[in-house]
Amino acid sequence: MPTGCTLAIASCLALSLAGAQTPAIRDAPITTFGVTVVDPFGLRGEIYLLEPNTDRLPKFEKLKSVGAVYTSALNIPTRNFQEGFPGVTNRFEWFAIDYTGNFYVGNPGKYRFLLASDDGSRLYIDGKAVIDNDGLHAIQPETGSVTLNGGIHGIRISYFQGPAHSLALILAVARPGEDWRIFSTNEFRPPRNPADWKYGDPDNLPGDAAAGRKKK
Repeated sequence: MPTGCTLAIASCLALSLAGAQTPAIRDAPITTFGVTVVDPFGLRGEIYLLEPNTDRLPKFEKLKSVGAVYTSALNIPTRNFQEGFPGVTNRFEWFAIDYTGNFYVGNPGKYRFLLASDDGSRLYIDGKAVIDNDGLHAIQPETGSVTLNGGIHGIRISYFQGPAHSLALILAVARPGEDWRIFSTNEFRPPRNPADWKYGDPDNLPGDAAAGRKKK
């Protein structure tokens, strides 16, 4: 039976097409799709049930969410998935998750993103599509880049799983002048001290992040 580490390395080999075979990605902790405990600084993933034979990302505005999960990172290498979403739904195929969140950029410049998935996925930054990896397919990496100013930015990762049982979802980032690493909202939090802010307004944070700061 392959270990989690072995699976992570295998997935990174699948990403070699995109040049993402770095120790930072190979050694990153494997995650799940998320938990039901609210993380104000994390990604909120709304879960939707799809009709069998869906072969593209759905129009989420036409669907009703069955619940939400939260995570700070997406590093789910190719795996057999049958457990569903405890506390939300037991669906393990024909579902979609629409993740949204915010992240703070303290080092402006060109950011590269890598999105690998089985099945389809799409990445948006500030409402604009950066990577389109949609469709029914085995794990497949796609890359894109965007120049980001300092301050708060919005991020959205849309994902769907078709037929059982294999799936995967990995989001990585390369900051200006750096190698690939798994994207984590924990590494893109705004400074706690308003005096340390170089960019943006600490009194004008988006909803969940603002609530999280007030609790600290």
